[in-house]
Amino acid sequence: MKKVLVVDDEPSIVTLLTFNLEKEGYQVTSALDGQKGLELALEEPFDFMILDVMLPSIDGMAITQKLRQEKIDTPILMLTAKDDQIDRIIGLEIGADDYLTKPFSPREVLARMKAIFRRIEPRHVQQEEAEPAYLTIGQIKADLTNFQVTVEERPIELTPKEFELLVYFMKRKDRVIDRDTLLNRIWNFDFAGQSRIVDVHVSHLREKIERDPKHPKYLVTVRGFGYKFQEPKR
Repeated sequence: MKKVLVVDDEPSIVTLLTFNLEKEGYQVTSALDGQKGLELALEEPFDFMILDVMLPSIDGMAITQKLRQEKIDTPILMLTAKDDQIDRIIGLEIGADDYLTKPFSPREVLARMKAIFRRIEPRHVQQEEAEPAYLTIGQIKADLTNFQVTVEERPIELTPKEFELLVYFMKRKDRVIDRDTLLNRIWNFDFAGQSRIVDVHVSHLREKIERDPKHPKYLVTVRGFGYKFQEPKR
């Protein structure tokens, strides 16, 4: 039975989500404020988290950021009372997996959870059964077991989404990948043609893996098409 953490300061929403999640066979733990939600998330292993953005004591974005810093990669669906694209972008940038605006249908919450599980679970199975332990291109080495990356033998800190994006590129070396494909594959999210979330993550990734991020040698832009990951030319 999958365990879900629900954190929202509106008791009616907590009750609604708990009822529908338990009806679908999930085990639900809930909290009405951010501090308690963060404590639960750090103390207990969960399979999924639903976090309201606006929470007493600690907001949902701060919780998400803290969890990702602690290398907790549990899928997170964020809830918000306002349909603000900037909030969506920030939430996804710091590590949330999806974003839903209130009011929402419980059926949509369940559908989005299932979509995220479909994206994540095959990857985990593949990692356990078939994937190599490491990917190496040039001076970049990705440890797929421990989720660590080194550049020129120096360890670098990546967020879970940055790590996932880097591995996706490395597995498709020399292939041009467009932004819409990246949005769908990495975020499993139709972002209405908005590509900023991809560009921001690529920019952050370049700052960490490239000697000169303004003149990248690994992760290059193919103008009019997208991005390509390659071994630097000698």
